[in-house]
Amino acid sequence: MLHTIIEKNSYQDSIVLMLLTNHLEEMEGVNSISVMMGTPANKDIFKTGGLYTEELETATPNDMVIVADLDNADMIETIVTAAQNYLDEQGKKNKGGATEERVKTWDKALELGEDASVAIFSIPGTHAALEIEKAIEEGKHVFCFSDNVALEDEVRLKQLAHEKGLLLMGPDCGTGIINGVPIAFTNAVRRGKIGVIGASGTGIQEVTTIIHKLGAGVTHAIGTGGRDLKEAVNGVTFKDSIALLEQDPDVEVIVAISKPPAARVRGEILDLLRASKKPVVTIFLGEKPENHEKGLYHAHTLEETAKIAVQLSKGQEPTGEADAFVVPEIALKPTQKNIKGYYSGGTLAYEAGMLIKEAIGSGSLDGMDGYILNEAGHEVMDLGDDMYTQGKPHPMIDPSKRKELLEKAGQDEETAVVLLDIVLGYGSHEDMSSALSPTIKKVKADAQADGRELAIIATIVGTDEDPQDMDGQRRILEEAGVIICESNAQAVNTALAIIGKPLVEEVKPIVDKEATTATIPAVSKTLNTLLTTDKFLNIGLSSFAAAITNHGGKVVQFDWQPVAGGNVQLQKALNFLNKVSLKSEGK
Repeated sequence: MLHTIIEKNSYQDSIVLMLLTNHLEEMEGVNSISVMMGTPANKDIFKTGGLYTEELETATPNDMVIVADLDNADMIETIVTAAQNYLDEQGKKNKGGATEERVKTWDKALELGEDASVAIFSIPGTHAALEIEKAIEEGKHVFCFSDNVALEDEVRLKQLAHEKGLLLMGPDCGTGIINGVPIAFTNAVRRGKIGVIGASGTGIQEVTTIIHKLGAGVTHAIGTGGRDLKEAVNGVTFKDSIALLEQDPDVEVIVAISKPPAARVRGEILDLLRASKKPVVTIFLGEKPENHEKGLYHAHTLEETAKIAVQLSKGQEPTGEADAFVVPEIALKPTQKNIKGYYSGGTLAYEAGMLIKEAIGSGSLDGMDGYILNEAGHEVMDLGDDMYTQGKPHPMIDPSKRKELLEKAGQDEETAVVLLDIVLGYGSHEDMSSALSPTIKKVKADAQADGRELAIIATIVGTDEDPQDMDGQRRILEEAGVIICESNAQAVNTALAIIGKPLVEEVKPIVDKEATTATIPAVSKTLNTLLTTDKFLNIGLSSFAAAITNHGGKVVQFDWQPVAGGNVQLQKALNFLNKVSLKSEGK
């Protein structure tokens, strides 16, 4: 039977509530449960999840709602107590002395964060546009972790930021490094001579962690958000970031990462990069470059991107030679011929799909129905896609969907290899290897009992400085029988070799750089402040503050809650009236 609990005026961040849902689901006697804020969108999610009740209609966007399917109504009080204890514990953990100040209003945040150059947003996307505009009007660069921001708002706000000499990173920007300080879901990467611009989150993470493992480092990794290089947005953030890194004396090599941009935008981006006086490495995932240009190197995989960048940072000419790797001996039955890839990182999934598509000679990377690739029995899935995360935690922090798919793949007699990514760093699961290993052991044992050998191959996206202990994560997986590869590309190539379809990376010739009439514009004083900032205004997830302070940054924590009862239209009206009032006062 369904039971509804509404905690009035108890605003909590969506990620915290997703983790709370996971915690409560483990309680004995709970058949199904979900905890969300009472927004209209969340009420729709309750409906699609079979947890809708009439009582939900009384909840406002500022109310925390718990809907539970219970056999025994006596469990309700226990659930409420468990939820409160969990939230209290999270609050203590996130405070922990990590921030200079905690504030609850914009006025106080701007007062204490007057010298903070960057505002970080991790609030519900329906409210983000108005709050981002406030920050830009106050002269702040913006890093927007929030997703579900309307495309027209992104176009408008990025143009506004550009006109004011500011950078809007995002929306849906999962990863960044600013002046050596990690932002959001980011790894601990040593500081160095390389500057990265990337539309993606895990693409940046894969490249920067490999750079770290190779002994080099990164000064900045500027995330632009996945839509920046679309025709409508016109690469505003990407272009401004190129100009910014070009004039930064601490950056000696520039790396540009993206899935294929809109054709016109791609041409403009390449023209700007050709005008750079610094060596540049590009990767447009899904494309297979035939050559390099002098000073402008075109990589095929994320691993190749990192290796070329490191060689250039050391003053070496890139060799373009792929590292040899050992192909494990796996005794496959004739029926075992397929690769299944279950990824928490969208860009890693896209790279896997690209390489498998090249090897089998067919398929499309369309992302339809939650698949990056679904061809001839081969499957590659991005489990961080919106269709898998509606009302649920991201797979970087919740292993449940991957465990389910692992068991399904293990039961399929045609499965030869399963590919996984283990993404470490701030914001990710504290011990993903331990969470997955029991399922991995069971799946492998079940296959063996059926007379099959199943290869499970993983790559660990992380560094030895990440909070999860990379070596420990590796040991846990290896003890479970997982084959560990040093990069996602190497993992996919190993899988392809196991099924008898190996890919060979050919060494690309270096030709003269194509002519360009583009010039990299001068950088305004306002934009330049991004390069030297060490103070941030964190609006939303307080856990993001820990990564900043652990790496020498300072942060003001704004414990944001929606005003006007969460009514977006009323918020817009209030915002408009505030602007009119300020103009009339001459401010």
